[in-house]
Amino acid sequence: MIESIRAHLRMGSDLYARMAEDLPEAAAQAAEMLIQALREGRRLYVCGDGGSAAQAQHVAGELIGRFLKDRRPLPCVALTTDTSVLTAVANDYEFESVFARQVEALVEEGDVLWALSTSGNSANVLKAASAATRRGARLLGMTGRDGGHLKELCDVVLRVPADSSPPVQEGHLALVHVLCGLVEQALGDEGASQA
Repeated sequence: MIESIRAHLRMGSDLYARMAEDLPEAAAQAAEMLIQALREGRRLYVCGDGGSAAQAQHVAGELIGRFLKDRRPLPCVALTTDTSVLTAVANDYEFESVFARQVEALVEEGDVLWALSTSGNSANVLKAASAATRRGARLLGMTGRDGGHLKELCDVVLRVPADSSPPVQEGHLALVHVLCGLVEQALGDEGASQA
């Protein structure tokens, strides 16, 4: 058991080292896209399934609440949280439309859809990304493996260099914290008196 724990923690350390080599430029582009949209008065929308749904809600919590310091709340909606909408759309249309239908109702030109999928092939996330593109939104994708089809739809893709969901999700969590920190650093003092 002890060796399993050590192996998992070493795997995380190796993963973060690879991410530190592979992802800083794309992460900076992602942060700039989020900051620009928020400065322009746009909104962020986040979606994903399972653990990625939890990450989507985490993003919204950090940006509406605070990450490290007090500041004005930032407009971010996790499309994973309204059970009445999710179940109505899944029942009346199809599960693949649960995020796209919300995108069609809420997302406006210049907003950002932040889409999470460990495989890059989640049908409902891909459908949401396509709907967001049609509405003139910018797309940030977070994925793993080879990026799947999601990488083809996004303006910026952060692909964690791992092939199974647990390490991809651990990498996504690190990137969520990096991006929330950069957004807060850039926007935290702007309009601080509005908080």
